[in-house]
Amino acid sequence: MLQVLLIDDDIELCQMMEEYLEAEDFALEFAHDGQEGARMALSGKYDLVVLDVMMPGMNGFDTLRLIRNTSQIPVIMLTAKGDDIDRIVGLELGADDYLTKPFNPRELVARLHAIQRRVVVRDAATQRDGVLRVGRAALHAAERIIEWNGQPLSLTTSEYALLEVLIKHAGHVVTKADLFVQALGRPETKYDRSIDVHVSNLRQKLGTLDDGRSPIQTVRNVGYQFIPG
Repeated sequence: MLQVLLIDDDIELCQMMEEYLEAEDFALEFAHDGQEGARMALSGKYDLVVLDVMMPGMNGFDTLRLIRNTSQIPVIMLTAKGDDIDRIVGLELGADDYLTKPFNPRELVARLHAIQRRVVVRDAATQRDGVLRVGRAALHAAERIIEWNGQPLSLTTSEYALLEVLIKHAGHVVTKADLFVQALGRPETKYDRSIDVHVSNLRQKLGTLDDGRSPIQTVRNVGYQFIPG
């Protein structure tokens, strides 16, 4: 059973989500302010955090900063605004996903399951001394180095950021919109082919897998997927 922490000052919403998520086999607890929420999130008890942006006192962004100082626990941000800037800021600070209020509880459940699947992929990889190993790739996040087949890749800043996102989500499709925000730090705009160009360069540097495929697969009209290989 996934242990979920909901940090939100809306008591009515917390009670509603408790009933809904428990019916979906999630265990939910909540905090109604950022300071207490951060303390609970860092306790090691929870698998995932759902965090509201608009809270009195310590807002969601400051709470996320506090959590990210020492923990990489998955975080879904909730915002009542729906502005792109909230989504971008949250993702830049380390949020894994976001939802705009009001939202359908079924959509939150879908996001929770999606993150749960990514965590399974992450945990299945070998992770020692701060190095994430997925197939032929070894991600040294602290040094911002990615090795492929045991050799460090010569990457631009943008190429590194893009490949880091794809490796961390190995086995799952990452949309172009998310790649723009998470890797390039800006929203996707019409006719902007920056991601496609970076992917093309990365494919040349990575070569092919044993079956002849590129480790970065195109999912038409959606985005890209990293194959551990």
